[in-house]
Amino acid sequence: MSDNMARKQVLLIEDDPHIRIMLTTTLAAHHYLVTAATDGDSGYRIAAESSVDLVLLDLGLPDMDGQQLIPLLRSVSAAPVLVISARDQEQQKVAALDAGADDYIQKPFGVGELMARMNLVLRRSRERPAEPPARYRRGELSIDLMTHRVELSGQAVHLTPVEYRLLAALARHPGRVITHRQLLREVWGPLHEEDAHYLRIYMRQLRRKLEANPAEPRYLLNEPGVGYRLAQD
Repeated sequence: MSDNMARKQVLLIEDDPHIRIMLTTTLAAHHYLVTAATDGDSGYRIAAESSVDLVLLDLGLPDMDGQQLIPLLRSVSAAPVLVISARDQEQQKVAALDAGADDYIQKPFGVGELMARMNLVLRRSRERPAEPPARYRRGELSIDLMTHRVELSGQAVHLTPVEYRLLAALARHPGRVITHRQLLREVWGPLHEEDAHYLRIYMRQLRRKLEANPAEPRYLLNEPGVGYRLAQD
């Protein structure tokens, strides 16, 4: 395989020329092939017409809010979307993830952090099956989504229907942050998207049943102010 074929294709959608040049140079030094767009419309057209492995998306674009662009990118490309933005409020991060972003990194960021986040979303994209996984296994925890059986160290764990639906919602996307609103919508329905206290109560119950030390969970991980994820190796 040639060097160019082995390199990942990155679509960078960023209107700030200084950041665009810096990222293009940095990514090229790490053996990525970069195509840059300065606004949402051109970014969308490149995603629709080209083979892209990853999208780096700034939210502050001159022609549209980057958050509005995320579902449009999703409609034409399977490439994961990593948001890079100076917006630091938790609800803005949640809104981007709700819109379909795979991860969010806040400006300013270091090269090491950017590379780590890019590697993570690319690895998850490679491992993402065409259909949700039928089984989750990590350490002593096993979740069979076909039989609805949950085991810890080989022993069956009894969960209430709501506890199981919450755990299954996370197990269908291991390693990915699922926002509070997404979990509430999936487990309790669209009328309960603001009832975050439901999550706190049931997550506490799940941790008591599944974690050796609920205060330091190994499986059910919290992303403060954003959501939860099920740990993945």
